[in-house]
Amino acid sequence: MKRKLLAAFAAVSMMGLAGCAGMDRMSDRQTLGTVGGAAAGGLVGDAVIGGPLGTLGGAAAGGYLGNRATDPNRR
Repeated sequence: MKRKLLAAFAAVSMMGLAGCAGMDRMSDRQTLGTVGGAAAGGLVGDAVIGGPLGTLGGAAAGGYLGNRATDPNRR
């Protein structure tokens, strides 16, 4: 189980980093941050809490954090 979780997290991280290489506009970067955060949060929520509620809650929290982390107007 831990190997699958680690492999999925590594794959999502690599896709997110590779996607940032050619981005010029901030809105694309923020969208990628939101999607990447939701994917990572869903994996973590499923591993920690389990079930659909944990996955959806983790995805929502991760998406929010990813969006805020890549917000161009954050302080």
